[in-house]
Amino acid sequence: MFIESARFSRPVLLAALLAAGCATVAPPPTELPEVRPGYVAGYLQPAELPDGVALLPPPPAAGSAAVAADEEAYRATRKLKDTPRWKLAEKDAELRFPQATEVFSCALGMAISAEKTPHLNMLLRRVRMDASRANDKPKDHYKRPRPFMVTKEPSCTPKEEARMKPDSYPSGHASIGWAWALTLAEVAPDRADAILARGYAYGQNRVVCGVHYASDVEAGRVIGAATVSRLHTNPVFQAQIAEARKEVEAARAAGLKSPLDCAAEAKALAIGR
Repeated sequence: MFIESARFSRPVLLAALLAAGCATVAPPPTELPEVRPGYVAGYLQPAELPDGVALLPPPPAAGSAAVAADEEAYRATRKLKDTPRWKLAEKDAELRFPQATEVFSCALGMAISAEKTPHLNMLLRRVRMDASRANDKPKDHYKRPRPFMVTKEPSCTPKEEARMKPDSYPSGHASIGWAWALTLAEVAPDRADAILARGYAYGQNRVVCGVHYASDVEAGRVIGAATVSRLHTNPVFQAQIAEARKEVEAARAAGLKSPLDCAAEAKALAIGR
């Protein structure tokens, strides 16, 4: 009886295996509906995101050496106001696409776009959402005022100040930038040093801008790394990484280069280093 049942089930089992195989090799989407203006869904479900409150220590306490270090770093960056580094920090603040694709264009050595590198573009858009959402819980929990709120000095993005909340810890931009850097370093490992250096500078630019303290940025990088660790359990993310690698190889073969003034960017990044 068992043998007959096993024989009968083989076609069904084979069909199921084939179906599973097709689902595995199907390319991930390069277009998704927006869940809010400019944003598509991430790869992770809410329960899969890292718990920032459990993961991070509280922000530095008033009167502590850590707060003194934060304030010293903030004061040191005020001399960068209106320099090319300040202007780059202002540019880095833009998280909307397609403008956000320019952040790593020089480090990667090529342009990123929905038209020519659709998988790479979608990879960055979805990682942005996951890394951003992973900050919501600790931001709401700690409600740390931002530097410009305390000092009453202008940030590099004064038009954005009115809509900003006292949720400086951790830095969402630093989380996103570090998650992007870690992801892109996998896509183009031969450019990993330049990509990671740019990702680090991206976080530092939040201090330059006056919208985060150094400890906010450090905590943001932890959240970004934790998010990417969770993303590695997601098969769609892994598949999109593989497709993005192919796009980078094809773009290089076609001679696609960064359209930016990368020498100027390098000089700006060297200011205040």
